[in-house]
Amino acid sequence: MSQRTDRVGELLKREIGTCLERDFEFPDILVTVHHVDVAPNLRSAKVFVGVIGEELKREAAIAKLNHKRGFVQTQVTRRVVLKYTPKLEFVLDDSIERGVRVVNLLDEIGEIPDLEDVDKDADA
Repeated sequence: MSQRTDRVGELLKREIGTCLERDFEFPDILVTVHHVDVAPNLRSAKVFVGVIGEELKREAAIAKLNHKRGFVQTQVTRRVVLKYTPKLEFVLDDSIERGVRVVNLLDEIGEIPDLEDVDKDADA
């Protein structure tokens, strides 16, 4: 990715996050913008959104965002001056939840006693 697409992605991330905070209500869930991947021609962008909450509510939140994509694009256009406003696509980003699961698995593995300790206990 070029520096320009990186900068545009960060700018869009900030503005989309502000728009979601200001103009949307998501009861009982937490919705955050993790990353915006902008196409090299700046005409489209994937918005990776983290949603913490029940599975059905997470899917509903992404559906709501994709349904209201035009509204979000309009709000972003008012605050960000670009030749073309990228067409947004909202995608569920579950990387944080996967990371938590990996950490929990590593914690469980750490609780398993070493084989050497088990052999010493059996000899005693």
